[in-house]
Amino acid sequence: MHVLVVFAHPRRESFTGAVLDSLLTGFREAGTHSIEIADLYRENFESRFQPEDYAQFRGETMPEEVRREQQRFDRCDAVAFVFPVWWWSFPAVLKGWVDRVFCEGWAYTFEPGVSRGRLKDRPTLLVGVAGSRESTYKKYGYGEAMRVQIDVGILGYCGLRDVETHVLFDVEQSPENRTRYLSEAREIGRKFLSPERQRRVPALGSERPA
Repeated sequence: MHVLVVFAHPRRESFTGAVLDSLLTGFREAGTHSIEIADLYRENFESRFQPEDYAQFRGETMPEEVRREQQRFDRCDAVAFVFPVWWWSFPAVLKGWVDRVFCEGWAYTFEPGVSRGRLKDRPTLLVGVAGSRESTYKKYGYGEAMRVQIDVGILGYCGLRDVETHVLFDVEQSPENRTRYLSEAREIGRKFLSPERQRRVPALGSERPA
């Protein structure tokens, strides 16, 4: 079993980085054979959509750095995303990674009225580290907005429907939460590939760059 972990935080020594470490411990305890980490900040991934990226809409070859990330993804049997929740979504570097890497012809095909995900379905894990309380998410519907945007609109659209999402709430206000969440992240890692994971999401539409 080979797991790709996409990590998006500017400080590796952050609490989000500690969550990543705990998650990796859980993966190893579960018997994961190999783990590859795509550390987007430390690898200086260019997250801005480039003029060359329009090659996908002409059926031409994508830039090398995009193809390299796609090859990483193709190699994995499971994928995990670890990130801080900023403005109720991914950090810009991770959203930009999706914008560039999940391109037409590789992640999906699109024709007017017809679209199909092309990614092989595999266990997919999202672990978001949030500063706000869970009650705030429920009050304003942020959690459901994130689920529709990310789980359904991005991952499901591209064919990834075996998706499990965890948001670790209120890490700014409560040190007790941080200690508990590190244990929870380790347990999430252990259970990630277990048979109990049966959650599926439907695929919805996507937007092409204008």
